[in-house]
Amino acid sequence: MCRHIAYVGPAIPLGDVLVTPPHGLYRQSWEPRRQRFGTVNADGFGVGWYAEGGADPVPARYRRAGPIWADLSFADLARVVRTRALLAAVRDATLSGADAEAAAAPYAAGPWLFSHNGAVRGWPGSLAPLARQLPGDELLSLEARNDSALVWALVLHRLREGDEPDRALADTVYDVAGAAPGSRLNLLLGDGDTVAATAWGDTLWYLAGGPGGRTVVASEPYDDDPHWREVPDRTLLVATRTDVSLTPLKEPSA
Repeated sequence: MCRHIAYVGPAIPLGDVLVTPPHGLYRQSWEPRRQRFGTVNADGFGVGWYAEGGADPVPARYRRAGPIWADLSFADLARVVRTRALLAAVRDATLSGADAEAAAAPYAAGPWLFSHNGAVRGWPGSLAPLARQLPGDELLSLEARNDSALVWALVLHRLREGDEPDRALADTVYDVAGAAPGSRLNLLLGDGDTVAATAWGDTLWYLAGGPGGRTVVASEPYDDDPHWREVPDRTLLVATRTDVSLTPLKEPSA
């Protein structure tokens, strides 16, 4: 459905992660190498990033409804804007809709950025029971009318209730997979310091190490560096710029 990526590490231009690598997210939008579902990610894109030095914990976002390669300003922006952390995605919509750039990840609230690579089986009816569990104001505040926006609302509700990021992602995956078996739920969540992600039905990789410490978590490698490591399916990843931990996720019926 999509390709997404997160970075935490020394401050660098956005383009060093998204545009310059030979198989970066920019190129993955039309030529992904490991995308199992869909081929062209032309239904919107977005990037969220954090101020250099950490003075402002709330990320900025740049999102558009069309393909990333059609935005003639993006390469210039990515060349000069520097960040210590980012989360970006290119979108291949499961269903057509009228939400335009509001449907493009990353979604945001406070310090958080979120993306969903996958699709909810049986949407929207399959998640109606979970939607009814959300407070009315949170349900009415959905940015878009798609499965990813509702999955984000479920994650955000847990975060607001005090769950740690890894617990919020894992429990949301369990709830959604239980309500809609066969869903693909690769979720990606960042706060500028930590990245949490799930591999559930699609590919996920990470690259760690380097001067100053950095970690990249992505749907697929952006180059042929032999240090990329694939995350096994049904796994929760939590990473900082210096550490990566992997925890198996169980099936909802287990």
